[in-house]
Amino acid sequence: MLLHDERVQLVEYCRRMQADDLTVGTSGNLSVRSGDHIAITPSGAAYEDLTPESICVIDLDGNPVEDGLEPSSEVPMHTSVYKSTDAKAVVHTHPLYASTLSAVVDELPAVHYMVALLGGPVRVAPYATFGSPELAENSIKAMEGRYGAILQNHGATTYGDSLAKAYTRSIYLEWVCRMYYQAKLFGQPNILSDEEIARVAEKLTTYGQTVPSSS
Repeated sequence: MLLHDERVQLVEYCRRMQADDLTVGTSGNLSVRSGDHIAITPSGAAYEDLTPESICVIDLDGNPVEDGLEPSSEVPMHTSVYKSTDAKAVVHTHPLYASTLSAVVDELPAVHYMVALLGGPVRVAPYATFGSPELAENSIKAMEGRYGAILQNHGATTYGDSLAKAYTRSIYLEWVCRMYYQAKLFGQPNILSDEEIARVAEKLTTYGQTVPSSS
């Protein structure tokens, strides 16, 4: 089986995506790149029923390299991200707060310093039909200098050098969207400066530590 470990990862994160309310029903999709191949979730399959064998494998042009289920309808967006960035994983979600804000704002501002994890304020890509080359192109433009984008009247996409990193960015993006939404209920939120976001981004490069395992 091609990309066995990547398939196992995708099944695990699909189930996490449901538990973390990053999607609803069978919406959303994830992928991991290994060399010239991409493991990607199938189209319209229930996440609780996924197995490593049901994950699809495609090439960088979106062509299936194994027989099996039909890959996600968002193949054009995933392959465009891989061709335009150094991404090793892409996470596309339909979370409530990012999707809500996508219908009313052009950008998620720096209402919290954690937007530094996304490279700065997160742009909203203009609407285009799901699965279309236009959506893929709009997404890539919105991601310039960023690690993710919000998709107008649709959802959100993040990427990273691992599936764990791409997924964590999706979690934080939704959290900041929710914070911004709730802050707006009380008034006009304070927005952090570009200089502060750059300062935080630098600090985050050395943030965190590995907890030693017990023997």
